[in-house]
Amino acid sequence: MSSAALDSTLIGETSANKLPLVVDLDGTLIKSDLLLESFFANVGKNPSSIFGLLAALRHGKARFKDALAQGVDLDVASLPYDQKVLDLIGAARNEGRPVYLASASNAKFVGAVADHVGLFTGWFASDASTNNSAHTKAELLVGKFGERGFDYVGNDKADLPVWAVAARRIGVRTAPALSGRLAALGVEVIESPAPELKSWIKLIRVHQYAKNGLVFLPLLAAHKFDLLSLYHCVLAAIAFSLCASSVYIFNDLVDLSADRGHPSKRRRPLASGAIPIMRGVLAMPVLFLASVVIAALVSWQFLGVLLFYFAVTNAYTCWLKTKMLIDVVALAALYSLRVIGGAVAINVVASEWLIGFSMFIFASLALIKRYIELAVRLDKELPDPSNRNYKLGDMPIVAALAAASGFNAVTVFALYISSDAVHSLYRHPQFLWLVCPILMYWISRMVMLAHRRLVHDDPIVFALKDRISYAAGAAIAIVVLAAI
Repeated sequence: MSSAALDSTLIGETSANKLPLVVDLDGTLIKSDLLLESFFANVGKNPSSIFGLLAALRHGKARFKDALAQGVDLDVASLPYDQKVLDLIGAARNEGRPVYLASASNAKFVGAVADHVGLFTGWFASDASTNNSAHTKAELLVGKFGERGFDYVGNDKADLPVWAVAARRIGVRTAPALSGRLAALGVEVIESPAPELKSWIKLIRVHQYAKNGLVFLPLLAAHKFDLLSLYHCVLAAIAFSLCASSVYIFNDLVDLSADRGHPSKRRRPLASGAIPIMRGVLAMPVLFLASVVIAALVSWQFLGVLLFYFAVTNAYTCWLKTKMLIDVVALAALYSLRVIGGAVAINVVASEWLIGFSMFIFASLALIKRYIELAVRLDKELPDPSNRNYKLGDMPIVAALAAASGFNAVTVFALYISSDAVHSLYRHPQFLWLVCPILMYWISRMVMLAHRRLVHDDPIVFALKDRISYAAGAAIAIVVLAAI
């Protein structure tokens, strides 16, 4: 078991106001869990590492934690520290009391956190052979300070054995299910508000659900307006939304360190600690299984499309997003898969024209998104992104590619108008030519606004709040109706 060197003059103090204060790390000092953080950091960095981690787990949890710690370096300075706990530590220091950090996390992480905070007299942690948790931690602290010879701050059921032998017992962010046992032990619970609904809405990206409206495009393009088709499209949109939410959570877990170094993404619920990591981990399978059930209600073929979408999105999270321009193609393909899914849901053949248009228009929007991310870092004088293979100097090229891809989408649409396929669906197809200048204007404007720093984060989300974009959409709708 690892620990920092202890000051022997501080051990064994018996005066009540000089008792050492011992503070837990995961879920207490920080609003996070380093075991889960390091696991997802390892998987995100190298998905194949999971096999080595499982092999380490066969030798016990301590070996597993050590393998996780050796696989990644966490930025302890950006961790979400709990100000209330820091205030407790500061008050104890002002009283002349020694303060120790005692954690079940690996010594590599605990030592780094202790050094960063700079307020601890010493620390205790797990190593490759010993898991410093629950009864093991309690026995260690009793051995060092004696029973009732220290105060303890914890948060979870694993801390119950330690609270049982501590003098003063303090709990933070404790689970409601523990309230009875905490009351029996006399644990003073520092009130911690439960995650707000808006934090969950932000975590599952409800604002991104509008993107799944793409499943209705085949219905509109094929003019198949019967109630059954509409019902299947609604189910398909819900299935894609829930599936995407499960992947968004996984993406946030993998990107925790990178998000905390980002000007706006650091406020995401998992990165900021607004929602405990374990709750996010538990929400993932629930959302995914719900999406599978709903997809199966549409058709088995649609379920196959959804599962392929799920596989590609996870591949994007773990690997593809770190590959220059491949990430853009992957994003465009994911949007196009929604269109294909909509066609499968209503049992029509997806138009090659529609798929081609989708690939180009969404590649353009993905490139605009990359441009915006680089612009934010440039304006904030931040270095090149660590989880993207782009450099700040790439911005002019990215903008040019975005414009080119957008105008290629207009070209595909123009070729579609000239094709034989359009005459079977539209009485006055010549009116559709009016769509081209509207698209050219909208795409050019999006690129210009991104260059002027007037588009933030996601261009699609921006468009859903932009009056000009709504006006352009309405104009296109009027033209299409006139053509029909």
